[in-house]
Order: sequence, then C-alpha cells, then structure tokens
Amino acid sequence: MKINISIAQQQLDLVDDSGNIIKQYSISSAKNGVGQENSSFCTPLGKHIIRAKIGAGQAINTIFIRRRPTGEIYTPELGIRYPKRDWILTRILWLSGCERGFNRLGTVDTMRRYVYIHGSPDSVEMGEPGSRGCIRMRNDDLLALFDVVNAGVNVEIKQE
Repeated sequence: MKINISIAQQQLDLVDDSGNIIKQYSISSAKNGVGQENSSFCTPLGKHIIRAKIGAGQAINTIFIRRRPTGEIYTPELGIRYPKRDWILTRILWLSGCERGFNRLGTVDTMRRYVYIHGSPDSVEMGEPGSRGCIRMRNDDLLALFDVVNAGVNVEIKQE
C-alpha cells in the first residue's frame, strides 16, 4: 500500500501494491505552496514515509497540541474564539522525508518541521490550499485512512 498526494489536484490517493487506486480523498495543503525549508510553512515535496501514527482510540475532533491530546474536543464555538488557530484534530500521521538533502536532515527535514496528515474542523475548506504546511483531511476520511495504513507506509507528495 502507498499514499500519493497531488498538490495541483488537492487530492490524496490510497494505492494498492498493484498501483490501483483504492480510495481518493480531498485534502488541503499549504497556503504558502510547496517548499522544503524550515519555517517556510510550505508543504514539502518528494518521497516520505509515515513515521508515526498518533491518536488511536481518541474521540473524533480530539484536539492535539505537540502531538498530544489536550483532553478537549473541538467545537465550532472554539473555532470562533480562536479563528487564526490551525487545528490539529482526531489523528496524526507524522511524515518523515526519505530524500537526504531534499526533505531529510538539515534545514529541509520534514519530520523536524512537524509535517503531518491530520484531521480538521468540518468548516475548513478541502480542495484548496489553506494549511501551514501539513496535509489536512476531513476527520471521517482521516479515520478511514488511519485504520488501513501502518507506520512505514510510503507517501509521495507531488506538485502535479
């Protein structure tokens, strides 16, 4: 199994070992576009793996800060109270780059940039860039994906 992410299409494809698309999901990548550098708030390109799966067993809309559940559940009222916050909800698939000097190590390290595939409030638009570098998904879609992928699964993020 593999995950292919298209920035141009704002789409995540779950692909089987034969190259057949099992499922497609609408996503939201970085508002700042693509890029590898630390502090760029861009979505990194290239070959990655899922380094860690975080949040198994947590309730839908669980709020995470620094990859830890806060004990809070997201509500639209919280969204109104903190309108500029980039909510990380439900589950986290933490990405690690595989291409030394491009998305791994030094100033381009995807994992050290804390780039995830994660859940988002229902009010967040999918199909258009809007994150701070991560790949946002609908919570229900992320739950379905989380349940079928393991740590170590290949993830390729492409511009097209």
